[in-house]
Amino acid sequence: MRAVPVAEELFTWPADQPRLVGGRCERCGVLTFPAGGGCPACGSDTVTSTLLEPEGTLWSWTSQEFLPKEPYLGATDPDSFEPWYVGLVELGGEIRVEGRLTGCDASTLRIGQRMRTVVVPFARRGDEDVLTFAFAPVGEEQADG
Repeated sequence: MRAVPVAEELFTWPADQPRLVGGRCERCGVLTFPAGGGCPACGSDTVTSTLLEPEGTLWSWTSQEFLPKEPYLGATDPDSFEPWYVGLVELGGEIRVEGRLTGCDASTLRIGQRMRTVVVPFARRGDEDVLTFAFAPVGEEQADG
């Protein structure tokens, strides 16, 4: 199987310490994720790709307890569906990013917890394993989530 990112220029990969790719407006300094062609704050079209901090703080989280509807790209078999966790993580004190949480469960998650950016399997597309970013507790070994 060949591994591919879910989207180009969303995160650094392959990388020992993956990082998300944001965009910083050269006019007003606003940081966005994902990076876009324009600034949502001032309308400038001068946005520079910026690597976000690889670690941050968990601000909030919830669980996805039911199989999402289309156009969800993950496994769609209701019999094998496993709930997962989603969190809002502040990176570098500048930006909060929503993402899947991995290597944890409801009993180990806590607001204020240190999290790190990781790359995890997301879906299978033909002969490709599609990878996406997620956040895992700092100090914990990466687990599929």
